Amino acid sequence: MAPKTSKTQKDSSGSQKSTAEKGGKQKGAQSINVRHILCEKHAKKEEAVAKLGEGKKFDDVAREYSEDKARQGGSLGWKSRGSLLPEFEKVAFELEASTTGNPKWAEVKTAEGYHLVMVEGRK
Repeated sequence: MAPKTSKTQKDSSGSQKSTAEKGGKQKGAQSINVRHILCEKHAKKEEAVAKLGEGKKFDDVAREYSEDKARQGGSLGWKSRGSLLPEFEKVAFELEASTTGNPKWAEVKTAEGYHLVMVEGRK
């Protein structure tokens, strides 16, 4: 799939705003504060998804379901572009920032297993 380009538009003050600034795809961040839930088995990942669907906090679900060293609420900390697995990074850098109490998350499969990913900050 080809990357989407950001278009610019002038706002009421005459200055240009990118579509990312107007609520389009998140672009331009060079680092993200990221959390994940890693499950080796699809069935366990589906259980974690169900918990998130019930409104459970992302960090609580990570403590219960994640199978890696990031069990402390799933926090991986601040990561820069190029420091993550390519398929994980592609998904993570497209997510908008959210909170563990009201997470906006995505799924991605890597050689390590199934990840549920959320981003808490972007810079």
